[in-house]
Amino acid sequence: RKAFVLPKGRSHTSPNESLGAAKMDNPLLQRMHRFVEFINSGDETIGKEVVSETAVFHVPFSEAPLQGLSGYMQILGLMRSAYPDVQWTLDDTIIENDRVVAQFTLNGTHKGEFFGVPASGKKIHARAMNVYRFADGKIVEETGLPDLFGIMLQSGAIKPHGAG
Repeated sequence: RKAFVLPKGRSHTSPNESLGAAKMDNPLLQRMHRFVEFINSGDETIGKEVVSETAVFHVPFSEAPLQGLSGYMQILGLMRSAYPDVQWTLDDTIIENDRVVAQFTLNGTHKGEFFGVPASGKKIHARAMNVYRFADGKIVEETGLPDLFGIMLQSGAIKPHGAG
């Protein structure tokens, strides 16, 4: 079993560890789990609990950051219009002070257009690595790094090298 030694103010969870009471006592980890409930349900009531009205979201598909809960609802709308059954799983976190680095897995079925790529009906399984900053228990900034290449490859938009 691996041991992670982090300076004071840091904590780490991984999918290979049990999330015991001590880990779940971390308020930012609790907020992250609530955030996953929000993104998997699209429930704006939960979103208001975890996303600041002044939050800034840096995403690869928009030159300007998206803002607030309405900005995050745009992100969810984009994903759900193409992958209506998409679900995110929080696989790993590293927490330091007011920041959380989170690794997610997302799964869904390509049933709608995604960046000009028509629905393929194919299942996707991809990762995302995001960095969050919190204030007063809410997300105030996110830099999202989804595996768009993997998503496009699995959706059929990109052909693997050597494929006909």
